[in-house]
Amino acid sequence: MGVIKELIREEKDGTISFGDYTLPEKKKLSDFKHDGDLYKVKTYKDITKLEKNEMFVYESVPGTAVEHLNVADDAVSFKVEGPEDAQITFELEPETEYDILVDGKDAGTMKTNLGGKLSLSVELDSSKSIPVSIKRK
Repeated sequence: MGVIKELIREEKDGTISFGDYTLPEKKKLSDFKHDGDLYKVKTYKDITKLEKNEMFVYESVPGTAVEHLNVADDAVSFKVEGPEDAQITFELEPETEYDILVDGKDAGTMKTNLGGKLSLSVELDSSKSIPVSIKRK
């Protein structure tokens, strides 16, 4: 996989990829058009953040690279890579339960808070990408 040198890009399958955890200083790219929406990415070694139409979508601490982010009405899927374990936060439906799969293994069920935030930890190392799936119950 590897970092996304252009900070954000559209993939042939219609998904997006973003993030570069190797950057020593924060870089950002605004007004990236995808499926009629405008995306903004901020990324570097300490954090990666994605916004869609000025609304929070994704954040990881420390920074990560995300490939093939696919957000549907009832599910989110992507592959994530980083140099060390990361705390990942998504904006989803408020007070809703989601089943989580990390690297093909059941990571349990989590409920979003009143603001719709769901946070999970993913064990990472830069040698491979880890698939993550979040599906509404």
